[in-house]
Amino acid sequence: MSTAVSARRSLPSVARRRHLREDQRVVGLDVARALAVFGMFGAHVGAVADDVGTSPATWTGVVNGRSSILFAVLAGISVALFSGRTVPVGGDDLARARVRLLVRAAWVFAIGGVLEALGTDVDVILGVYAVLFVLALPFLRWPPRRLFLAAGVLAVLTPPADLLLAQFAEAHDAYDAPFVSLAVTGAYPALIWWTFILVGLAVGRCDLTSARVRLTLAAAGVSLAVAGYGAGWLTTQWWADGRASEGPLDGAERPGEWDPAWLSGAAPHSGTTSEVAGSVGVALVVVAVCLVVAELLPRLTSPLAAVGSMALTVYTGSVVAVWALGTIDYDSNGPWAAYVAVTLVLATAWRLLFGRGPLERLLRWSSLRAAGAAERPRPGEPSP
Repeated sequence: MSTAVSARRSLPSVARRRHLREDQRVVGLDVARALAVFGMFGAHVGAVADDVGTSPATWTGVVNGRSSILFAVLAGISVALFSGRTVPVGGDDLARARVRLLVRAAWVFAIGGVLEALGTDVDVILGVYAVLFVLALPFLRWPPRRLFLAAGVLAVLTPPADLLLAQFAEAHDAYDAPFVSLAVTGAYPALIWWTFILVGLAVGRCDLTSARVRLTLAAAGVSLAVAGYGAGWLTTQWWADGRASEGPLDGAERPGEWDPAWLSGAAPHSGTTSEVAGSVGVALVVVAVCLVVAELLPRLTSPLAAVGSMALTVYTGSVVAVWALGTIDYDSNGPWAAYVAVTLVLATAWRLLFGRGPLERLLRWSSLRAAGAAERPRPGEPSP
């Protein structure tokens, strides 16, 4: 009896085990985040090709759209990691996870608002990420299969729904209203991007240490990319006379009209079902490859992992740098290479000296404090 009691006492509590699992970073995901951030650098300060909207196979097409979607999928994975990983939390732990997610969403939204106020040419994505965190709240207990299914349904239904809502907003002079822009008509319409956070949440609920899971992610990613971009090309030929569409918002300013060409193609930021499927496929492949490469080459990938571990800080710093340097017409990718090099050096040095990035530290501290405060009884209520 005493041996059994001693053994039980020596086991860490459930809360402690969860805390350990959360603190244990998945280095491959940090590497993938770094690639996503560097891709967004390319969209912000890289050379812009003349065919930016015509083909997802160009350099601009690679970084413009795919990198931000990869970042959104990784955001969903992060939500899964701090809400139980492969086994979703429940009860009081679920309530605390939701409080933490809301606090993080509030901070991300506030930071995004400050960056927007700088008036750069960058389409700041943080406000949409904050909305996506809120949209993920009802799904924290869902298993991967249901999450993938829900994401698939959204990928098919949200592009035409977004078009109809945008036309409705235009008809009522609300096209540029802040909430409408964030949810429907902006560069990153949250209604369409909802798919990406659910895909990430589903991926994060899988055992990412499993070779079988990684192989499945890679195979599924390749299949989705081929299907998505193949369907994009076909729909362009069938519905748009071979001309690439900018997506549902092409028809947003024509209320009451309908043209299937507005839902054709897979151009960056078009928001069509084809672009959603193709970009998710690319994201899954990148995640699977980074998980493997980070394990095989830990020293080589450590600078990338440093960048990815403080992606919010790095992204914020890059927008501030664009503001400080002023508007520049980039005719080469030299500035992009400079941003990447400086970021690698600074992030690696910061991680070696201080650990977490400053904004990541703020979000973690404040969300944990808020979740802890949420456990305290109100005045007059008994302690649990």
